[in-house]
Amino acid sequence: MIQRVTTPALFPPPGYSHVSVVEAGTKLAFLAGSVPLDDEGKLVGEGDPPRQAERVIANLREQLRSVGSDLEHVLATDVYVVSSEPAVLSSVWEVVEASGLSAGPHASTLIGVACLGYTGQLVEITATAVVPEGAQG
Repeated sequence: MIQRVTTPALFPPPGYSHVSVVEAGTKLAFLAGSVPLDDEGKLVGEGDPPRQAERVIANLREQLRSVGSDLEHVLATDVYVVSSEPAVLSSVWEVVEASGLSAGPHASTLIGVACLGYTGQLVEITATAVVPEGAQG
C-alpha cells in the first residue's frame, strides 16, 4: 500500500525515507498539528522537549485512531521544535524514532522554530497518513 523510497543518489537518511508513494484512490488523512496538551488542555512537559514529544506522539496516535489509522500508516511528518540547538532537535527525534512512528520509515522534516502556538509549547508534529481500506474511524 505504501512504497517508501530511500533515493540511492542521496545521502542515506537516519530513520526516515526520502519519498513515500501511494497509488491514487487511497484514502488519506491530513492531520492538524499534534500538540503537547492533555485531555483537559493543560501543557504536558513544561521546559522538557522530549517529554512534550512523547505527549505529542500519544496525541497523534489518538488522532490517527479516530479515523481508523495508526502510526505505521504515516507517510510524512513535519516535526517542529522550539530551539536553534541541533542537540535539542536530536533529543526530540530520538523520541520520534522510539515511538515506532519512523518504522516505515516515513518521509520527515525536523525543523527548529522560534515559537509555537501555546505558551510553553516546544514541540508540534503534523502528519499525513493512509487510512487503510475498510478502516473504522
